[in-house]
Amino acid sequence: MTASAPPPAVDDDVMDLVLRLRAGERRALARAITLVESQRDTDQLRAMALLEQLLPHTGKALRLGISGTPGVGKSTFIEAVGWRLLEQGHRVAVLAVDPSSPTTGGSILGDKTRMERLAHDDRAFVRPTPSGGALGGIATRTREAMLVCEAAGYDVVIIETVGVGQSEHAVSAITDTFVLLVAPGGGDDLQGQKRGVLELVDIVVVNKADGPREAEAADTAGHYRIAGHLLHHHKSWHPPVLLASAATGKGLDVLWQTVLDHTAHLAPMLDERRGQQAERWLWTSVEHELVRRLHAAPDVNARLPGLLADVRRGKTSPGRAALSLVEHFLDQTRT
Repeated sequence: MTASAPPPAVDDDVMDLVLRLRAGERRALARAITLVESQRDTDQLRAMALLEQLLPHTGKALRLGISGTPGVGKSTFIEAVGWRLLEQGHRVAVLAVDPSSPTTGGSILGDKTRMERLAHDDRAFVRPTPSGGALGGIATRTREAMLVCEAAGYDVVIIETVGVGQSEHAVSAITDTFVLLVAPGGGDDLQGQKRGVLELVDIVVVNKADGPREAEAADTAGHYRIAGHLLHHHKSWHPPVLLASAATGKGLDVLWQTVLDHTAHLAPMLDERRGQQAERWLWTSVEHELVRRLHAAPDVNARLPGLLADVRRGKTSPGRAALSLVEHFLDQTRT
């Protein structure tokens, strides 16, 4: 039988960070997430030790994912929902995963600046996180950052994604309830590309259902209800389609009650669901770590320019070049 890896060593700084984070220090929370997101090998070892200490204090928060195309008003909507939750006595953490700048690697949109009221309240924590180009619009360490927020005492953790590509699949794989935010008039694109999204979502919300767009929003909701009925007839939870407005507050209380209803529906299967999510995240982490180490290997980097030139000229297929890099990397790790 193969022995499991020994737990990472816990130094005094990590233990101090754990104690301060558990005591509710916001600066300690920010520092812990920075440590978790670091790409340095030494920091990753310390981050593992930190997470090992925090894991017993995680799992009690409601994990809410919100996605939608750019321009649908996600940040304004999340701030409005978050403020309602603060008024009800909750502590809310928002992890806003932004597209990364190709130049600096940092967040382009900076959601913290677009949730200013929420970010400055002591009961809330808002963290813009660059996606780093990660597939699916979920930053590589988003799940770990979510666990850190839970250990810090936040009982609602909202994950906002960039809302492009595979982001809906990624956010549904780490949250309990997945909300898709759509704009009035969004019912026209239901054919084809939206099918996969509707098979994943738990709640659809048509935002900006106020003023001159209220009738259009109601029409859009009707399109989504028909599509949802056709796609979810075999499931026990039929995703409701709600109307809401972040500007007026319309529908926000109904949305939160629907989230609670979905949470109650999940209760008998929540442990199994989260266990499956953790297993999928393990393999995601394995893939990320292998690619990171391959890029960092000097011998691989020495061979890369020649292989890239051959691929560009059509002398070698990308698949054969990839196989050559991986085999060379594995040969080096064996020596």
